[in-house]
Amino acid sequence: MSVAVIACGAIATHISHILEAEKLDVTIYPLPPLLHNQPAKIAGEVEKTYLEIKDKHSKCAVAYADCGTYGALDTVIEKLGLKRLGGNHCYDIFAGKEKIQSIMDADAGTYFLTDFLVKSFHRSVIVELGLDKRPDLRDDYFKHYKKMVWLAQNPTPELTVMAHAAADLIGLELEIDVVGEGSLKEQILELLN
Repeated sequence: MSVAVIACGAIATHISHILEAEKLDVTIYPLPPLLHNQPAKIAGEVEKTYLEIKDKHSKCAVAYADCGTYGALDTVIEKLGLKRLGGNHCYDIFAGKEKIQSIMDADAGTYFLTDFLVKSFHRSVIVELGLDKRPDLRDDYFKHYKKMVWLAQNPTPELTVMAHAAADLIGLELEIDVVGEGSLKEQILELLN
């Protein structure tokens, strides 16, 4: 029997790198990152995946923060006897809860990006919100945002260009904060112990 992690697809690659570096034999079951656009479905998908894989593994953990489920994910993992990552969202994991709270206290109109969101911005945001066909809806979604903060895990010149393009697409100023992977490694290793 082996160990499994049901992971948010947006952080599955980071988790894979951590597991490889630690030489851990863990099977990752990434769920679609676009579930974040409908967070009410996350808990159900985690439960469904767990029920499909539970007999193949001696241990399973959930690599999601709450991610907008408003406690529904916690209800499911408690029922199933699992554990999940801490925090309200992956921003807490990468940058630390205190830093995110400080940014939000200073300006609640902050739109956050991770490396994954920088890479997938057009598909995850523009297409999913229909802005590719209806750019006039920009203000309906983003009029209350004042700035965009990229919480960069592994910034590259290419990603920097993409982050600026994302900010330009929705008319926000971009700030870049290189945070690395924050507490993700520590939390993943703790989940697996």
